[in-house]
Amino acid sequence: MSDFQPLYLETFEKGLLKKKAETAYKILKSCVVCPRNCKVDRLSDELGICKTGKNALVASYDPHFGEEAPLVGTYGSGTIFFSYCNLLCNFCQNFDISHKGYGRTVNDEQLAHMMLQLQKDGCHNINFVTPSHVVPQILSALEIAAKQGLNVPLVYNSSGYDSVATLKILENVVDIYMPDFKFWDPKIAEKTCDAPDYPEVARNALTEMHRQVGDLTLDKKGIAQRGLLIRHLILPNQLAGTREIMKFIAGHISRNSYVNIMPQYRPCGDISKTRELNRHLEGNEFQQALEMAKEEGITRLDLPRRVFRVLF
Repeated sequence: MSDFQPLYLETFEKGLLKKKAETAYKILKSCVVCPRNCKVDRLSDELGICKTGKNALVASYDPHFGEEAPLVGTYGSGTIFFSYCNLLCNFCQNFDISHKGYGRTVNDEQLAHMMLQLQKDGCHNINFVTPSHVVPQILSALEIAAKQGLNVPLVYNSSGYDSVATLKILENVVDIYMPDFKFWDPKIAEKTCDAPDYPEVARNALTEMHRQVGDLTLDKKGIAQRGLLIRHLILPNQLAGTREIMKFIAGHISRNSYVNIMPQYRPCGDISKTRELNRHLEGNEFQQALEMAKEEGITRLDLPRRVFRVLF
């Protein structure tokens, strides 16, 4: 039997998880949980860019089989999709969730129950999708879930638009960080999500994440236990800056970084003002991106695969 233990369990046993939750909740009073720094009083349900007050909103939770192979394994990744978002890309493929807020408000006990149910379903991990604006709520619910037997790794699945100060609160809590690195050019970030500071923020966030958990490590069955897994969505017309991002990862994070270069871009969301994005990827753009990664020293790549789920 493996002697692996998720980081948050030791933190919980030391009584530090509750303190982290309390520290994070205090930030909501004048919210600077994410780099938007709205400074609204979310404890009084004032709303900033993420349109989320004191309680988190959840769009769905279930075993997910479309994630990277080390997360999915046999029984799936236990995804919890939070509603709304702090980045708000205009081409988001989950526009109804991220921009329109499809979902329902949940309290800490309900969020903890979701974690425990996903573990009961056999999921290999709990995968928080779009968590950057609800870190305090996650920490508070996690303490409840840990008391009731939660013991699988936690995945922090974000856009990469994360505050380093908030990430430091998550140290010794999150086992697997899975950020996007979306854009290298501040002008593209400003045009698509009104966040010209995104490239700098993402560089700092990935550096901090790697400092905490290192390169991705797997168990004997190939299931992720701890580390950094980086996603990069290819955009038409090389708008994402793939080569520069791969060069940064290899030179400043680790040449052994596990990277998923994703070819599933399609025109959606609200791209009426971004004509460069109004087409699908061409056949050679994905292969070109893979070649760029390898040329810059990134060879530990998660490749697309067909996913089958057998129902009995």
